[in-house]
Amino acid sequence: MSADKHLQSWQERFEMAEAMQPLLGKLYRNQGVEVVVYGKPLLNASTIEIIKSHRLVRRHVGEKLRLRESFPFIQALSKLAVKHCKVDIGKLAVNYWREHNDASQIEAYMANQLAQGINHGDDMPARDVVLYGFGRIGRLLARLLIERTGKSNKLCLRAIVLRGGKKGDLEKRASLLRRDSVHGPFNGSVEVDEENNAIIANGTYIQVIYANSPDQVDYTKYGIKDALIVDNTGIWKDEDGLGLHLKSPGASKVLLTAPAKGAIKNVVYGVNEDDILAEDLIVSAASCTTNAITPVLKAVNDKYGIENGHVETIHSYTNDQNLIDNYHSADRRGRSAPLNMVITETGAAKAVAKALPVLAGKLTGNAIRVPTPNVSMAIISVNLNAETNRDELNEYLKDIALLSELQNQIDFTESTEIVSSDLVGSRYAGVIDSQATIADGKRAILYVWYDNEFGYSCQVVGVMQKMLGLTTLSLPK
Repeated sequence: MSADKHLQSWQERFEMAEAMQPLLGKLYRNQGVEVVVYGKPLLNASTIEIIKSHRLVRRHVGEKLRLRESFPFIQALSKLAVKHCKVDIGKLAVNYWREHNDASQIEAYMANQLAQGINHGDDMPARDVVLYGFGRIGRLLARLLIERTGKSNKLCLRAIVLRGGKKGDLEKRASLLRRDSVHGPFNGSVEVDEENNAIIANGTYIQVIYANSPDQVDYTKYGIKDALIVDNTGIWKDEDGLGLHLKSPGASKVLLTAPAKGAIKNVVYGVNEDDILAEDLIVSAASCTTNAITPVLKAVNDKYGIENGHVETIHSYTNDQNLIDNYHSADRRGRSAPLNMVITETGAAKAVAKALPVLAGKLTGNAIRVPTPNVSMAIISVNLNAETNRDELNEYLKDIALLSELQNQIDFTESTEIVSSDLVGSRYAGVIDSQATIADGKRAILYVWYDNEFGYSCQVVGVMQKMLGLTTLSLPK
């Protein structure tokens, strides 16, 4: 191919990606439809990211998917009343072109494949959400909720609750939402309404409330009712503490974004969200590490059975460590986080059993905090009940990531060059690094990357939806 033809081909792809963007935006805002290509989200994607997502299809299925081949499927989708679904245009297009030579049957094909999503969720009422605490997870949850802004949105961020209220606090909070050293600038505009003590982000009006205790807020004063309170503080972890939220008028349920104590259900979305019952008022979304490893462990146990194992977490430092050496009540955590690797404890391995009881008593775990600000890795070493090898295990996990009910939790990479910073912004609970997999007989070691901030926050949103009865379908099945 000549240089001119390469340039012309690139120009055609670029223009096709640009034509997709307004359709993708309208589908999400007006119908709650998130379009993906083999799991890669196209929501708010740049033209280059859309092109890259199509190039990755060959790595997954051995076939090219050209933008001109997928564009008619997005056009057909925009004509259907599909609502509140995640639609994988890549899978639909690849399957169609395997059996058809022209585009004449695309609309009929799409209507048939997506029939389950027609007017899905029309009867679901919009529900109020309050973020109690506005730290790393709170602000990322805010970003995820705000990106849903549109007439089809059922998960409505209404307020954030903070301690303090000093002069200039509101602008400081807004600035932290606007800019993030790890996740980059906020995608949109953030304004401050000083008079009404509110932040307006992409048209979402967020009341800022100051309180020193969960039971000191009357949410009804702000027009908030039957709200899900998402506690991001980590201060209260048992029923007595978290139950204080339920004493505030306008609050109806509580979700903790940390492992809970006692009988509170620890839920890993994609694994045991069906354990959540309508009568459950307090639920935990477990930890970022538990969310990263549980789906992978479930997949491995389903096929091979796990006799026992150990999970070592290589975890980015967190806000509960010190920047420089100073007093800390926990062992070793008082030493400077940016300067040291710090051995510490993790309850993630034991917590797996709360979401996956079949593994109770079978796993041990430990953690090493390392001098990176985000993205962690779990090294899962397990003894299996059945024999396997590296290629077989990787092929199985690749199928799980692409085609199973865990496809929204598990990603899979075959890159030989990927490093932690490449995973910033990953929406998956965990990403299997297949090039590092070790398997021989009944012993296997898996390396699982995870964005311990953003990927975990995506999992939390799934639990929020389940608690409020707001279901999202993944199509095609």
